Amino acid sequence: MEVLRERAVQFLEQAVSALEKAFYELVLFNVEQFAQLYVKYLIYRRTGDFPKTHFLRDLVDKLLLVYGDACRLRDFADRWRYVMAILEHAYIASRYLPYRARREDAGDAMEFAKAAHEVFKCLERT
Repeated sequence: MEVLRERAVQFLEQAVSALEKAFYELVLFNVEQFAQLYVKYLIYRRTGDFPKTHFLRDLVDKLLLVYGDACRLRDFADRWRYVMAILEHAYIASRYLPYRARREDAGDAMEFAKAAHEVFKCLERT
């Protein structure tokens, strides 16, 4: 399932590109996909399966069950829960609703992505 991690990193690269072009909705969508796929990859590494949900906060809750507080995962989850909620909304809205993200939203999403990537890489080493 290495493909999940590879695709996650590709979504992160797309988020950076979208930010440079001020495509803020795509920043949020791509960051959400990055986090969702990377978390599923991490869960799969430990359990041999991953949840079929698309709700990022639920996936991070499952990640906490699997990894505990390794790499200060609980602090990360608490600190970024509001951004994860925005990303969940963006994931759904990007398909079905008229939604306009703001530059600040995209900036918060990219900060989340940077923090998430560090935590995820740490979890890979555990």
